[in-house]
Amino acid sequence: MFGIVKEKELRYLEYLHREAEYRHHTNTEDMYQYDLLRIGDPRAVKEGVRMFSSNLTGHISDDPLRNYKYLFVAAATLASRSAIAGGMDTERAYNISDLYILRMDTLQSVEEVKTLHADMMAYYTKAMAALDKVNVYSKPIVLCIDYIYNHLHEIIRIEELAAQVGLNRSYLSTLFKKETGKSVSGYILSKRMEAAQNMLKFSDYSYAEIASILAFSSQSHFIRVFRTQTGYTPKQFRDKYFRHIEKNE
Repeated sequence: MFGIVKEKELRYLEYLHREAEYRHHTNTEDMYQYDLLRIGDPRAVKEGVRMFSSNLTGHISDDPLRNYKYLFVAAATLASRSAIAGGMDTERAYNISDLYILRMDTLQSVEEVKTLHADMMAYYTKAMAALDKVNVYSKPIVLCIDYIYNHLHEIIRIEELAAQVGLNRSYLSTLFKKETGKSVSGYILSKRMEAAQNMLKFSDYSYAEIASILAFSSQSHFIRVFRTQTGYTPKQFRDKYFRHIEKNE
């Protein structure tokens, strides 16, 4: 039935929310967890758990269990689309979502739904972090890749990586280039550029915020590097691709 939501009802609900000083999460607040998931950042799980239990998640059923089940379906949809945006095979991403929703449908308590939600966020996040490891890398390089993913928002020095895997700097540099085809610094930069592109596409973060999150020394440094690596300024890229997935659905 088309137009089942009446303007009068919508305005009345908006009025009630204003009177109660209630609001939903902003899109930027809500999407941060999925930005992290998209790049395989383990902080996605903690952020997802925090947001899923927030009192701003939305009220879509008077029955608490049914309300959380509806919210779970919404979260699974966003998680699968974020994974696809990050490079996961589309059919695989949707199949993961379907399996989690089928499992959720059998649960009998809110706490069980929350636990399954945390498991889903962890599964997608780990899968995204593993995408770069489809090739068979040696253990030191796998450990380096894991370290880079987990510290992408910090300055990463090759000396730190070498210490993590117990190799000297020179040998690690040679091994990393041999196995990945990129220098350590080049690989780190490519991962930061992927993260920056996703933030520009799917979030409202300012250029200064993105620069800070991804450990660039300044906004101007970030803009200069981004233009060199992509051929676009951050503004040009955002203007062209912002909310690309949503606009094409």
